[in-house]
Amino acid sequence: MQHLMAGRILLVTGGTQGLGLAIARAAAREGAAGIAIVGRSAEKAERALVEIHEAALWSDDGPANAIAIVADLATPGEAERAVAETIARFGRIDSLVNAAALPTRGSLTDTTRELLGEHLAVNLVAPFMTMQGAVADMQRRGAPGTIVNIITISSHGGQPYLAPYVASKAGLAGLTKNAAFAHRFDRIRINGLNIGWTATPGENATQQKFHGAEDGWLEQASAGMPMGKLGQPDEIADAVVFLLSDRSGVVTGSIIDWDQTVIGAYE
Repeated sequence: MQHLMAGRILLVTGGTQGLGLAIARAAAREGAAGIAIVGRSAEKAERALVEIHEAALWSDDGPANAIAIVADLATPGEAERAVAETIARFGRIDSLVNAAALPTRGSLTDTTRELLGEHLAVNLVAPFMTMQGAVADMQRRGAPGTIVNIITISSHGGQPYLAPYVASKAGLAGLTKNAAFAHRFDRIRINGLNIGWTATPGENATQQKFHGAEDGWLEQASAGMPMGKLGQPDEIADAVVFLLSDRSGVVTGSIIDWDQTVIGAYE
């Protein structure tokens, strides 16, 4: 434990479950002064807050240092509200993680305009608006800040059944670089992680719903991976906290392939 997030105020979308929750827990362990998590389910949010408080360094008898904002980021205005509520509670935002994502499937030929719109709303428009709000707060205060966007290794192209997901996430990769360049002299560092196949409860639900996976699919999938396992949320969370912290130095505008697939290499 190095207290990498000491004194920081962090907003995490998708922070009520899976990777987003793992990031919030890691930030709490590393001394974050305040954490706001965003998710659609109030029930999941309450459970997530318990986990964050259990991981945190702050005193149990102090004021609540973690809050949950129940919001559907597909709805216009909800991303902006999440930023506003975080600033209202903690006075500022020092760091932002966009981890919320829509995992539904669709190919180029069977994706409806409505499905494409849903992916763009959650995976691209919502991060755009949270970044806009967080950067505006940092600029207003003349303060540095850090942002990490959770993207996907599939942003390089992906599988045919991920067409709307890839379109939205590839857009987020471009936005990450654009914003990082635009705000480098504001000392706002913005980076992204192209994560690969990751073992989360959400992925389990996705495999069962869209791919007919049966019990034991995770063990079988893990056995076929080069490292003998899928990506682990806690390991990815540590990387995100590093990028949010001063320990990552001057790095900005980087899209890191966080996966065991080597893009561009072939047998």
